[in-house]
Amino acid sequence: MPTLMRSKDDPWKLKTAPGSSEFTMHVDEKDGRPILVCTVGSTVLHYDARCVDDLQAMLIAAGDWVELGGADEQKPTREGTVEAWARSPNNPLGGWYGLKKGLRGRFAVYLPPLLEALELCELEHKPRNNRMRTKQAARAGGEK
Repeated sequence: MPTLMRSKDDPWKLKTAPGSSEFTMHVDEKDGRPILVCTVGSTVLHYDARCVDDLQAMLIAAGDWVELGGADEQKPTREGTVEAWARSPNNPLGGWYGLKKGLRGRFAVYLPPLLEALELCELEHKPRNNRMRTKQAARAGGEK
């Protein structure tokens, strides 16, 4: 796992893939386990910190671009997207990486920019329908 050592006093300052929204992310602890705290305006979301390693592993297994497909918790997702994976009972966590009921979605909006900042992935920055892939796939030259 990459070193996730950013505190509330020194958070990552990130932008969504399209660049339309700014947010911060830092590491904290809840119930004895590390979490990522994502602050978007006055909204605070929590994600299980294992998601960084797990998402990286999923991207390596995919071997190429994966659509983000970000959506609120109450909205359905498209199969094969990062958002669908982050909710799937088949992911390593066995379900949602989001920890705050009602605010568990939007994983694919806020986690890909963090992986990009950690230099673990390549992320598109188009107005919509962005994708991500592991840096390993980018080095292998896979392009679609």
